[in-house]
Amino acid sequence: MDEIIATPMSLSELANAYDISNKIMKKWLAPYQKEIGKRVGILYTPKQVMKIYECLGYPPYLDVK
Repeated sequence: MDEIIATPMSLSELANAYDISNKIMKKWLAPYQKEIGKRVGILYTPKQVMKIYECLGYPPYLDVK
């Protein structure tokens, strides 16, 4: 399997990746907020994005098995 390299992403970009609204993305992230941590400005860091992938599963467009 290829290694997944995360890039900084905004809430909107994450919501688009999962094909959901920003409001739903906020609800999905709420239980994991302590693990994920605060955003830096408007972006989640690559490390935070990887933690989100671990918590929510990979977005459909990544096609990770």
